[in-house]
Amino acid sequence: MDITLDAFDKAIINALQEDSSISNLELSKMIGLSPSACLARTKNLKEQGVIQHYTVFVDEKRIGIELIAFTMVNLSPLNREIANNFLATINEIPNVLECYTVTGSRDFLLKVVAKDISSFRDFIIDTIMAIPGVDKVETNIVMNTDKRTLTIPLDLDQGS
Repeated sequence: MDITLDAFDKAIINALQEDSSISNLELSKMIGLSPSACLARTKNLKEQGVIQHYTVFVDEKRIGIELIAFTMVNLSPLNREIANNFLATINEIPNVLECYTVTGSRDFLLKVVAKDISSFRDFIIDTIMAIPGVDKVETNIVMNTDKRTLTIPLDLDQGS
């Protein structure tokens, strides 16, 4: 179900995507609404599922995570039971930050973090390859992160 966003809704979303830690009072001043109207709109956006979660970015290297990888996984046989089991297992593994079902020659794309290459190797062999149905795993190691955002552009139809 598409939700129609007006200029105030978009301003709230854009401001919170930039810094979700700002207070409602700061947000209301920023977008030109009263604090009560701003709070009501923000609450409505949460209830409608437009705003799903507030988060922070963590610098992996500062906390000892040296490796980010994108890992492609194929299942065999690829059926609903095997796929559902795979997804249930993946959702319990903290090293897997993101999981996408994809088209093409692979079934799933995972974003994985590990302390180092040795622990990543062990993780792939002992955890990912141990999931029933995992047939093939292919990995691309991230050498550098050149862009990282969670900001969703709100006006894609306008070429933004």
